[in-house]
Amino acid sequence: MAGISIISTTTVVPASQNESTQRIELTPWELQLLLLSSIQQGLLFLKPSTPPQENSSIIDHLKTSLSRTLDSFYPLAGRLGATVNDDNTTSFFINCNGAGAQFVHAAAHDVTVADVLEPAYVPRIVLSFFPLHGVRNSAGVSEPLLAVQVTELVDGIFIGCTVNHMVADGTSFWHFFNSWSEASRSSNSISLPPIFKPWFVDDTHYSIQIPQSALVSAIPTTPPLQEKVFHFTKDKIATLKARANAEMGTDQISSSQALLAHLWRSVIRNRGLAEDQETRYNFPIGIRPRLRPPLPQQYFGVAVQPGTVTMKAGELLELGLGHAAWQVNKTVAAYTEEGATKFLESWVKNPKLLGGGTTMINDSLYMSNSPQFHVYGADFGWGKPVAVRSGGGNKLDGKTTFFPGSEEGSIDIQVCLSPETLEAMMEDAEFMEAVTI
Repeated sequence: MAGISIISTTTVVPASQNESTQRIELTPWELQLLLLSSIQQGLLFLKPSTPPQENSSIIDHLKTSLSRTLDSFYPLAGRLGATVNDDNTTSFFINCNGAGAQFVHAAAHDVTVADVLEPAYVPRIVLSFFPLHGVRNSAGVSEPLLAVQVTELVDGIFIGCTVNHMVADGTSFWHFFNSWSEASRSSNSISLPPIFKPWFVDDTHYSIQIPQSALVSAIPTTPPLQEKVFHFTKDKIATLKARANAEMGTDQISSSQALLAHLWRSVIRNRGLAEDQETRYNFPIGIRPRLRPPLPQQYFGVAVQPGTVTMKAGELLELGLGHAAWQVNKTVAAYTEEGATKFLESWVKNPKLLGGGTTMINDSLYMSNSPQFHVYGADFGWGKPVAVRSGGGNKLDGKTTFFPGSEEGSIDIQVCLSPETLEAMMEDAEFMEAVTI
């Protein structure tokens, strides 16, 4: 496959074009992501036979609907603000200045939908379907907080979004994406507008000071990696869930927890780690429902705390699926409002940024996204998407991105690993028994 060609790059501003100087302070949940890359996720559609609106091209229509969407999601049209303090620290915030989002129109004239979906591994060209590749969140002081790329294929369209991770987590990302699709297919106002008031421990807004020394880090290096999407049907997931719960004599292990444990055990088994080597799985724990009162689902920002389960490789493999899934369950269940409050208070006193130039070592995996997000509801007016893919943001050996599958109750996991580990997993009978090709 040849590469893509960029047809145009423009700036899309909110439709109202009301000049705003609103400042939104950032919480520790957001500031800890300064050194990481943006969220990159996108949807693949079959090409519509007719434009979504008469006398309007698809590109013009998407720009117009994006502009209307930015009226409600106005922080995405802003930039990060940074204030250097006298004590050699920096305070970051969202400057809602209406500078606009980047909109890229591209074409891949010899690439079909089948070229994206049918290969055993995710084609490298998918990475080029996303704008601002490799841009860190901290660069949001000059780079757009939202960049969209619409790539026209032979028989399809890929809409890829890059969103600064300090502005949005996965819940907020898909809230925006679905709201944009709603604005695209209807002239009515967005049915679920976002709420931007940031949540602090004492419910007051203040600037958190980051030492300058914490902002200096090397660019992570990675070995050659490949990506593959593993598909799990509703029935296969139910079997894993039932097995995990039966092994532990409980009914509390969820489908996602059982599936995460199944994937974790296969990766470690096929990495060939020593039995006494510790292995860890890092996964996001949503904070919105854990606070009292709970944050509304349309709370826009980052409300996620990293959770980690650590086990020795031998124990992970010998003690079974249920034991691994139960450790994940206990970690999630133990995280309460008190834990969130302690984290925020501690972080303000001693800011620690994630990333920092280190690579994800051979014993670790990291989960992003969630199979609970309403991904396939993003209908822009010409039908639902046929697939979802993530871009190259924060892709290290061990990155696992969970998506809902296109069929109800199914789950897709886009796995980024060394070619040797992925190849071994495809020969792993215990793992592949749950996978539907």
